[in-house]
This record gives sequence, C-alpha cells and structure tokens, in this order.
Amino acid sequence: MAFNKEKRRLRIRRGIRQKISGTKEMPRLSVYKSNKGIYAQLIDDDSGHTLASASSKELGKTGITIPISKDVGKKLAEKAVASGIDAVIFDRSGYLYHGRVKALADGAREGGLKF
Repeated sequence: MAFNKEKRRLRIRRGIRQKISGTKEMPRLSVYKSNKGIYAQLIDDDSGHTLASASSKELGKTGITIPISKDVGKKLAEKAVASGIDAVIFDRSGYLYHGRVKALADGAREGGLKF
C-alpha cells in the first residue's frame, strides 16, 4: 500500500505501462511534470527511441500553468504531424487526468493528434 503521493504515482505508472506500449506507427505520448516544467515525448517502445519531444523550457516559458501545458501539447503535435504521426497512445505516467496533464492532451488533440 502506498503511503505517499510519489509511491502511489509510481504504482499507478507501473500498471499503466504493463497495459500500453508504443510502436512506430502509433507511439506512446509520455508526460512528465516537475516543479519547473512540463515535458512530453513520443516513444517507440519496440525500438526504444524517442520520435519527438516538447517541453515548456523549449518554448522559453517558465512555470507550468495550464496555458503553457496546452502550448507544449500543440508544439508536440506539430512535430508529430511533420514526421508523419497522426495517432498516439496517451501515457499519463500516473498523474491524474486533470489540470495541466489534461491541458497538454487537449493541446495535442487541437494540433491534430488522435488518441
């Protein structure tokens, strides 16, 4: 049983990763949040390569607010569409699908990605 937020998130993350896996045609969109930024990347689990990535630091913005998260999602979607990827599997990495994680997903959908 998890007694703190970090252990709880890691337990959920392991369960999610057992169920989903990305391929070259349909990569896994993985999200990571820190206190200073939000990061997203498209991962091909078959070959173990990152196909595209975007972050709040790449956009030159500080902090992680909901509008910044949405911009990161749009930027990742632009890179994905440019490389020929139109559908992804969403991996929230144990975070609740709410707030900044949801904003990133909505931004990626607006940019043209299908979940």
